[in-house]
Amino acid sequence: MSGRLGAWLRHPGRRLEELQASFAGSVRLKLLALVLAPLLLGVPVLLLIVWIWGTQGYNQLLVNKVSSDLVTARQFFDRVQSGVSLNLEGFSSSHRLLQALQRGAPDDMDLLLQEAALAQGLDYLVLLDSRGRVRAGGRGPVDRSAWDVVQSALQGRGQHGLEVFAPEQLDELAPALRQRAHLDLLPTRNASPDPRRAEDRGLVIQAAVPVLGSEGQMLGVLEGGVLLNGNLGIVDRINTIVYQQASLPLGSQGTATLFLGDTRIATNVRLFEGRRALGTRVSQAVRDKVLGRGEVWLGSAFVVDDTYVSGYEPLLNLRGERVGMLYVGFLEAPLQTALHGALAGLFLLFLLVSGLGTLAALRWAQTIFRPIERMNRVMARIEAGEETARVGPSASKDELGRLSRAFDHLLDSLSARRLELQRSADELDRKVAERTAALEEANATLRRAQQQLVMNEKLTAIGELTAGVAHEINNPVAVIQGNLELLRDVLGEQAEPVRGEIRLIDEQTQRIRAIVTRLLQFARPGDFAGYAEATDVNGVVADCLVLTRHNLNKAGVKVETRLEAGCNVEMNRGELQQVLINLMMNAMQAMPQGGTLSVESRDIGPDDAIPGEASFPGALLRVRDTGHGIAPADLDRIFDPFFTTKKQEGTGLGLSISYAIIQRYGGRITVESAPGEHTTFTLWLRREAQYTEQPSAPVFAARFMKAGE
Repeated sequence: MSGRLGAWLRHPGRRLEELQASFAGSVRLKLLALVLAPLLLGVPVLLLIVWIWGTQGYNQLLVNKVSSDLVTARQFFDRVQSGVSLNLEGFSSSHRLLQALQRGAPDDMDLLLQEAALAQGLDYLVLLDSRGRVRAGGRGPVDRSAWDVVQSALQGRGQHGLEVFAPEQLDELAPALRQRAHLDLLPTRNASPDPRRAEDRGLVIQAAVPVLGSEGQMLGVLEGGVLLNGNLGIVDRINTIVYQQASLPLGSQGTATLFLGDTRIATNVRLFEGRRALGTRVSQAVRDKVLGRGEVWLGSAFVVDDTYVSGYEPLLNLRGERVGMLYVGFLEAPLQTALHGALAGLFLLFLLVSGLGTLAALRWAQTIFRPIERMNRVMARIEAGEETARVGPSASKDELGRLSRAFDHLLDSLSARRLELQRSADELDRKVAERTAALEEANATLRRAQQQLVMNEKLTAIGELTAGVAHEINNPVAVIQGNLELLRDVLGEQAEPVRGEIRLIDEQTQRIRAIVTRLLQFARPGDFAGYAEATDVNGVVADCLVLTRHNLNKAGVKVETRLEAGCNVEMNRGELQQVLINLMMNAMQAMPQGGTLSVESRDIGPDDAIPGEASFPGALLRVRDTGHGIAPADLDRIFDPFFTTKKQEGTGLGLSISYAIIQRYGGRITVESAPGEHTTFTLWLRREAQYTEQPSAPVFAARFMKAGE
């Protein structure tokens, strides 16, 4: 074993090449890799994905929960503040207070204020006069008109909010408040540096309401407050409301805290032996984000001596200054332990299933390897020249068993076919010679057909040109005929000696006219088309679809129609049918892989505009396909005679003839196309035809020359 390892270490490149060659030439190794790759590679990747997604999703759930807890705590804390103000409002309008004010006895008033403060859970309650100076409940005539809540009450509006009281201000109200507010600062890990040794300020819920007489006159102001320093009842109540029984499974513990600045002044976070962490401070990272930038902290945070899933929110006074923080959170360790335990159990289950699956896969792979190896050995024997080698009988009923039997049958067939092929070689040579001769004859026939087609095209062009020439002959014929009539009138009886010659000239001019007429009928049959009639365009479309249905279905073209035209058009029905069938067949040829042919008819409305012309009453026919479209360079030439993009199929006359027919009745034909997407032909047909002269022979000749450029 050590010798093989040493060889691998001495020549790693060569050994790797040998392994690659073995893998490339072995179905066994490939099948093993195919079977084991999902288990050995896919399962670890899947476990990693489950670990990452599970951890991230679970942490996000914890953050969402603490965010919801923080909202609940804030709502309760706001209700506590509102409750202080509401209690004061109720006391300010009480009959006992008004009677005491009327009696004006200071001792009675002090006693009444003490009883009211005790009943309402206030830490102090003072009565101020209309100028904001202490009238009862305090120690001396202290001016408290500078407080925001007092100023609001003096203006007739009750107000409440958070305020930070200096030690002297607490002492003015009651010495006990100053003593309660005092907290020694304890060293706290990760907290920002602070030279102070103690926190002497007090965070107070302060409220003030006006005291009004029976006629609404200002009698004074009631000011009261609750000191939050060391007020464990409020934080315990918040903790009870937010983290009810069984709201934190798995042994986690919820906590709530009120901060003055970054110092815990009321909390149920424990240090040791049940002692609360009063006087400890928040970490500097939390302090900078919440107190420094006024943002909410949601996530893991180090709290005193452990990590909690925490939510911190700044507390503001009435002037919008950040004076403290509200905190709720719960221990993270029990939840993380439970998560990791669940994931570990899941991983073990995955590994167990993967191991069992690997063993089963290897066992089942053996049933695949054996037939393949037997066939491989037979192939090697046949390559060595042993033509009678066979796999032999196989008891396997699966695909490989059938494959081995088919392999033997194939070898038998190949052996028989070898002799048959030898006999067929001569026959094949003979047939090849015959086919070659037939193809040569077919090629000759094809060349003759092409020559005939070219000749037909040339004859058509000659006919167009002949029509022009015949048309021009009419002018000198008319001159001859007119002068001949003038000659008869001028000579009168003197023309008698040459009357026979004059008659011959007249007959020959009439003959010329007949020849010209026949030439025009040959070259321009449209000028001699059938009569026009009131034609229902919807009916013509339906007839055309019936006539082309077989070809469209054979080409895999789906037909969509929307026939809404209500008026008839003056046009020869057969000619309109000829135009539509030509457009439909062109659309079918533009969709060799199938597509959609849309035919739409409707009346021409006032908003329809023919490009470059004014609209007219009639019907609009639109033929649209989803084929390969027409190149922009070809759009201006598609109506020219002999121009076609179907070099091996079309003659280039279909659209030219259609154009001439529509123009003959005063209609218009337009085209729009997006290469690779669609082509749309639009027929604008008049309700009452306006017959126009057809293009003359020189015009057709010019188009022919343009098409041949």
